Parts: sequence; structure tokens; C-alpha cells
Amino acid sequence: MTDKKRILIVEDEKAMVDMLTIRLAKDGNYEIISAYDGQEGLQMAQKQNPDLIILDLMLPKLDGYKVCRMLKFSDIHKNIPIIIYSARTQEHDKKLAQECGADAYIPKTLGQSVLVDKIKKILSS
Repeated sequence: MTDKKRILIVEDEKAMVDMLTIRLAKDGNYEIISAYDGQEGLQMAQKQNPDLIILDLMLPKLDGYKVCRMLKFSDIHKNIPIIIYSARTQEHDKKLAQECGADAYIPKTLGQSVLVDKIKKILSS
């Protein structure tokens, strides 16, 4: 039996969280935890120490950029891979995410299969 990788999904749209949870649960290798705003996401990341974080940018309380920056500048949490999964597709948003320390930026328009492939790639390396 292999240990399941813990993935934190920080996304304010419950339907999106549910779809991603179902998609990732099919694989059987992941334990999914979720948060619905940036502040809760930051707290969950600090408490649960996930193996990977899927982070939306447009969130209540704290936006995804702030959450990413706070985690990446923390000695304890800086090595947790963060994938920004956002509806924002501007080059500026992607550049800002990289400056905040995000490990990957995937526009939601590319679909969940691109996200799942990236998750597998990051967690297997």
C-alpha cells in the first residue's frame, strides 16, 4: 500500500472543488482537503502541511497571490509545490504568480486534464 499524497485545493467555487476532488479521487493516490477562501487556505496549509496546493487567484479574504507569497516566504512551507489554477489568462497574472513563487500556472481554460498531468509530474519528481 502506498501513502496517499495530500492535496489542498483552495478555491471559492464549491462546484470546482467538487469536480477536482472527484477527478483526483478516481486516481486513488490522493487525499483531498479543501478551503474556500484565502485565509482558510493559508491556515489549512500551515496545519495540514500538504504535499501540493492547487490555488485559485480570485479568493475572498486573501487573494491567491498573497497566500502563495506567504507560504513561499515561510521557511517551514516554502517547499510545498503550488499550482495556480485560475480563470485569469493574462501574461501579467502568470508573471506575478511566478514572482510570488508559484511552481506552475495553469489557466482553467486548459481544462482539468492538464492540471492532473501537472500534479502527477510534480509529485513524482
